[in-house]
Amino acid sequence: MNKDQAVSETLRSPLLTPRLRAPVLRWVPVWQRNFRVWYKLAIPAILGNFGEPLLYLLALGYGLGSLVGAVQDMPYLVFLASGIVCSSTMVTATFEGMYSAYTRMEVQKTWDAMLATPLDIRDVVIGEALWASTKSVFSGAAILIVAAALGAVAGWMALLTLPVMLLTGLCFAAMALVVTAFARNYDFFLYYYTLLVTPMLLASGVFFPLQHMPEVIQWGAHILPLTHAVELVRPLITGTAPHQPVLHLLVLIGYAVITIVLAVRLIRRRLMN
Repeated sequence: MNKDQAVSETLRSPLLTPRLRAPVLRWVPVWQRNFRVWYKLAIPAILGNFGEPLLYLLALGYGLGSLVGAVQDMPYLVFLASGIVCSSTMVTATFEGMYSAYTRMEVQKTWDAMLATPLDIRDVVIGEALWASTKSVFSGAAILIVAAALGAVAGWMALLTLPVMLLTGLCFAAMALVVTAFARNYDFFLYYYTLLVTPMLLASGVFFPLQHMPEVIQWGAHILPLTHAVELVRPLITGTAPHQPVLHLLVLIGYAVITIVLAVRLIRRRLMN
C-alpha cells in the first residue's frame, strides 16, 4: 500500500469524521490498515504459524522429552508447549514493533501519510502496538491449537491464555517501539535481540525450569516480563490456577503502560525533528 492509498484508507474510517466519536479510539484506523495489509498474505502467514511450532514440539517435545522425562510433574511436551506459546508471542510482537513498524515509519513513509490526516503520533503508536499484540495472539493461538492436537493442553482453562497473550504482546510491542524510536537502520535491532530478547528466551523458564538456574539469574529473570507471562500461561495450559496472578499481571501491565508512553514521546521527538 503506497502513501496515497494509506491516506485514503485512513480517511475512510468512520472514526475520522468531523464528529469524532471518541479520541481514545483514534488508533483504530491504524490497526485496520495493518490488518488489511496482513489479510492479503494471511494464508502463508497462518501456515507458518502452524508449521514452525509443530516442528519445535515434535522435535524437542518428543525427541528431547524422551531423554528429559517429566519436568515439574508434567510431561516435557506440556512444559515446552506452554513456554513456546509465550516466547512466540514475544518474538512476533517484537518483530512487528521493530522491523515492520520501522519499515512503515522510515522506508514506506506510511506514518507520514497517516499523520497527514486528523491522526496524531500517539494514535499511530498505539495503533501499531495494538496491531502487533493482535498479530502475536495469532501466533500464540496457533501454537495452542497444535499443542492441543498433541494432547498437551489440559482443558478449557487454556482459553484464558488468549487475553494473557494479548497483554504480553502489547508489552513487547511497546518495548520494541521504544527501540524503533532510536533505530537508524535494520541492523540496529540486532543489539536488542542479542542483549535482551535472547537472554529472556533462555532464562525465563521457556525451555527448562527457572528454579534450576543460579539465584542471580532467577532474580534477574523475575525483573523481565517474559517470566511473568510464562508463570501465567503454564498453569492455565495444565488446568491449574496461576500462583500470584495479580503480581504477574501488574508487571506486564506496568511494562506495557510505561513503555508505550515512552514510545509515544520518543517517536514524537524523532518525527518532529
